[in-house]
Amino acid sequence: MSAQIVLLRLNKESPKKCSLTPLRERDEWPIQWIHCALGDEVEVGEVTLLHPDGELLSPADASRPLLLIDSSWRDLPRVLRGVEGTLHKRSLPKGLVTAYPRKSNYFADPETGLASIEALHAAVTMLGQRDDRLLEGYYWSERYLERNADLLSAVT
Repeated sequence: MSAQIVLLRLNKESPKKCSLTPLRERDEWPIQWIHCALGDEVEVGEVTLLHPDGELLSPADASRPLLLIDSSWRDLPRVLRGVEGTLHKRSLPKGLVTAYPRKSNYFADPETGLASIEALHAAVTMLGQRDDRLLEGYYWSERYLERNADLLSAVT
């Protein structure tokens, strides 16, 4: 994989629940990890920001680093306020379904949305560089791949 990946991770999220944690032990991919707290300012340069309100991600976006923000949905707007740089918002195709069993006792989960590792896998696939090894160590990987087989194979 040649795409540079920037993972901006909110410190208050539990690493035990983070679907990206298995990637920390591996060095096959060019991943830059940035940790921040709410309110921190973080300079990222010119990046492709994975965001639900963006244009559809495509291989043309592979020339810029891919920025994925790992936070809860409710914290995302506050994290984004501190992100400095040129952000090209891009989205994933509609219809991708998470395999991660979401449950909150305090907040309503969005009807759509993926675990961070699922979003990263889908984004890398959309950039034309599908690599299912990204999902190694993700407990629900097979279910994710099965649920999204048609959409993921349509772009590879």
